[in-house]
Amino acid sequence: MRILFAEDERDLNDLVSRRLTSEGYSVDRCYDGQEALDYLRSAAYDAVILDVMMPRVDGLTVLRRLRAEGNHAPVLLLTARDAISDRVAGLDAGANDYLVKPFALDELCARLRVLTRAAYGAADSVLRVGDLCVDTGARRVTRGGVRVELSAREYALLEYLAYNAGAVLSREQIEDHVWSFDYEGGTNVVDVYIRYLRKKLDDGRADKLIHTVRGMGYVLREERG
Repeated sequence: MRILFAEDERDLNDLVSRRLTSEGYSVDRCYDGQEALDYLRSAAYDAVILDVMMPRVDGLTVLRRLRAEGNHAPVLLLTARDAISDRVAGLDAGANDYLVKPFALDELCARLRVLTRAAYGAADSVLRVGDLCVDTGARRVTRGGVRVELSAREYALLEYLAYNAGAVLSREQIEDHVWSFDYEGGTNVVDVYIRYLRKKLDDGRADKLIHTVRGMGYVLREERG
């Protein structure tokens, strides 16, 4: 999942960004509201974390403009203000959730998982395709009941495919949701990581789950003969 994190406190920005990256998220981060708007108009995000009190453009204004432009990405607001009226203002502006500083990183990550599940219409934390199970809460993958060890990036790619199971995803869509702007790898990065996943999930099995749709992209689905 690709996250935009807008927070002007640089130490907090660094701390949270490192944690989100370790959780397998691709993170674009910025330090003021105008930067946030520029990022939001340049890429598709699975979730957005906005600090309310930011320079140039405050978080609530960013949120209102985002919604006015038809962007429905889930938004989690961060603020030091815990008055009910502040929470109401944020939710009325279009926020999906609200977290008061100081907060625990574990809680932030849990709330992000809830937001992304809701955005993709997932009923619970376990995504299933055939005998493949992707537990988004525990970040645990099994196929046929056997644990599959994945790198953070491999997991992020598989999770995105699983949330969109049955839908053909172009390389551009996958890259936009799994890699951030600061990625400096090759242009065939999606194909490379698809090969990694196939080796771990499909090699030696008659029932393949990752399929290439020529000229269009890739799809995760169960195909029965």
